[in-house]
Amino acid sequence: MKGYLDRIENGGKAVILLEEQGFEIIVPFRELPDGSGVGSWFRIGEENGGFSIQLDEAERQRKRQLASKMTRNLRMKSRGSKYKRD
Repeated sequence: MKGYLDRIENGGKAVILLEEQGFEIIVPFRELPDGSGVGSWFRIGEENGGFSIQLDEAERQRKRQLASKMTRNLRMKSRGSKYKRD
């Protein structure tokens, strides 16, 4: 499974959204790999009733490049405001 760290809630709970499965898991932030932060992507496996979580740097880079490309495309399509300024 793949997931990303959506947010860290009060009490140090990390909320990881599992994109393809359409649900979230909540784990203590201290149990995440070093270097984890909001927006980090993970490879997640189920083990002994819990989860194994590994950082997926390649997925983070891929998603970042995709977002940049989409933003660039939107800016190129923009024709500016149709309202005049005074």
